[in-house]
Amino acid sequence: MDSGNLAWSVTATALVLLMTPGVAFFYGGLVKAKSVVSMMMMSFGALGLVSVLWILYGFNMSAVESPWAFAGNPFSDLGLGALDDNGLVGAAFGATFAIITVALISGAIADRAKFGAWMIFAGIWVTLVYFPVAAWVWGGGWVFSLGETFGFSTNVIDYAGGTAVHINAGAAALALALVLGKRVGFQKGIHKPHNVPLVLLGAALLWFGWFGFNGGAEGTFALLGTEDSLIGLITINTMGATAAAIIGWLIVEKLKDGKATSVGAASGAVAGLVAITPACANLTPGWALLLGIVTGAVCALAVELKWKLGFDDSLDVVGIHLVGGLIGTIYLGFFATETGLFLGGGAEQLILQVIAALGVLVYSFVLAFIIGFAIEKTLGFRVKNEDEIAGVDTVVHGEEGYAIAERE
Repeated sequence: MDSGNLAWSVTATALVLLMTPGVAFFYGGLVKAKSVVSMMMMSFGALGLVSVLWILYGFNMSAVESPWAFAGNPFSDLGLGALDDNGLVGAAFGATFAIITVALISGAIADRAKFGAWMIFAGIWVTLVYFPVAAWVWGGGWVFSLGETFGFSTNVIDYAGGTAVHINAGAAALALALVLGKRVGFQKGIHKPHNVPLVLLGAALLWFGWFGFNGGAEGTFALLGTEDSLIGLITINTMGATAAAIIGWLIVEKLKDGKATSVGAASGAVAGLVAITPACANLTPGWALLLGIVTGAVCALAVELKWKLGFDDSLDVVGIHLVGGLIGTIYLGFFATETGLFLGGGAEQLILQVIAALGVLVYSFVLAFIIGFAIEKTLGFRVKNEDEIAGVDTVVHGEEGYAIAERE
């Protein structure tokens, strides 16, 4: 193993792990002050639970021997005792993706979910949905092999998780938002972020960690000796698409509402990061900029869908992650270097991207809805209305986000 690749893979793992606390800060700032502890705890709960499950059996499930296998054998190396040092580095990196995918879902059920029910959902969903989908996309499964199955000259492109992470999480978020229903007093303008600096801090940590998210995959592939380095392209695309998405979001916000906001800038940055995730290694920088500005603008409009359609996606997981993931994944069908419809390829790449995106979306939504509905009807997933009004932090966790001494 090359020492430079090893060092980068470990560093990238730490960067991606930091992204989940970044999600906690981003989401925590967006909710009301009486829910910030609960909101952040759902991310930290995912950190604990998913890490353990991944080491026990999740990593084993994330690769398959046949393209049509559902998942790998969870008991093939229980606890990862048989992996060598190289394999353990890759396993640790993969764990961070599973963790953040689960944490992202929690934004759709802010202010009204029981922590215990969330943890049960997280454990079941990551086992039945994320671990198999990771195998489908990256571990030799049907998405990975779809182009060969159709006899095409290209395969599905999802470099770092447009389908497996963002569409997967966004679809599950929509399902849970429907299961738990609307917050008390749900209407436009009533739920405002309680701490905007916390939102910006979370977005900054996400952007910082995303260089490990996208670039870390390159390090893993380099360790395996499967391709030449693309780290420069990945890095500039991760920077450029994100920056352009901020601009796209703010332009729409200014035209629509008359003001460009800091929360809009943070949301635009996240939308751009989402869209470039699957595409970071397969676009030239100019096309990455276009992807960013389009995604920022479209997601700024998409977050309004919850008001028009009546589902309470509290922190816009659907509008940013599901919509942004779909844009980034399908955009490759048009602009992927050499294989995109407008860049020398035919319709093959577009067909593959659409099938992969829709397949993961439908599977994740259906399973998340069934799991969430079963928990709600048996154990109860949503807190009582009076507890929601009082604040879930004290009711669920017995803590307050801000202990401000009373003046004498």
